[in-house]
Amino acid sequence: MEIREVASHVFAALLPDKGWSWSNSGFVARGDGLMVDTHMDVATTRRALAGFGDAAGTTPERLVNTHHNVDHCWGNQLFRGKEILAHRRCAEAMEGDLAPSVIQAMLDAPELPPGLAWFADDVRAFDFSDIEVTLPTRTFEGDLALDLGGVVAELIHVGPAHTAGDVIVHLPAEAVVFAGDILFHQCTPLGWEGTFDGWVAALERILALDPEVIVPGHGPLAGPEGARDLIEYFRFVHGEIVRHHAAGLPPDEAARRIDLGRFAAWTQPERLVFQVDRAYRELRGGAMDEPVDFAALMDAAVALRRHWDDA
Repeated sequence: MEIREVASHVFAALLPDKGWSWSNSGFVARGDGLMVDTHMDVATTRRALAGFGDAAGTTPERLVNTHHNVDHCWGNQLFRGKEILAHRRCAEAMEGDLAPSVIQAMLDAPELPPGLAWFADDVRAFDFSDIEVTLPTRTFEGDLALDLGGVVAELIHVGPAHTAGDVIVHLPAEAVVFAGDILFHQCTPLGWEGTFDGWVAALERILALDPEVIVPGHGPLAGPEGARDLIEYFRFVHGEIVRHHAAGLPPDEAARRIDLGRFAAWTQPERLVFQVDRAYRELRGGAMDEPVDFAALMDAAVALRRHWDDA
């Protein structure tokens, strides 16, 4: 983990992107302090808090979760008795989300199908034994502005995009945006809620704020070029998927036919199957909140990776 000061009294805790769940967090060290997201487990969140304390001489008394995915909120218990903020739709999704025991059982299983084994290998570095799922204590609709000792933090709802409850944190005076998983930087995005247009609109909303620094949910620090790159990725793959869908190709064949070009260098390009699945659901008029067969999609991703390796 690397702690970086991205503006005066504004910090990011950056994990190297090693696949599923290797996420970033942030800290605004003004007023009573605000942490932006926790991590996949309690131990990693403690490391972030310790790093923030060393760098800033203080630690946060408040937390905002940018969305409900567990790699951004399974350290929340360290903020018990303090204010935990989230959009209403984020909080609702957390209530019915995955339990830590499910992942632990997966890690303990003697054998797993290929997709789940791929996921398990990525998350074995985390400790799920002491996680107590901790929900937000304060929810909001739309946007919310916080005064952090004279520093304004704007919590802006941009979902549905990556998820229905997506929030970005904008510090106007510092020209910093904490993007949560609206931005995957130099790594292939994952998402199964929302629409392509919604996600692109969220990225364009970030660009309209004219930030100098964007802290992504995953991957290294970015500037505006990071958001532009992801927009280009989405527009390219969506156009390719639409073309293959019109030709009557099944999703797995469509994924194999797409030449990712420079985007193939991003971490885990085989996550392309998640974009294909979402686009095919959109094209058949399916609801974005319909159930998704994650195990099947992860198996498809592993199969795509093997196809590329054998080509």
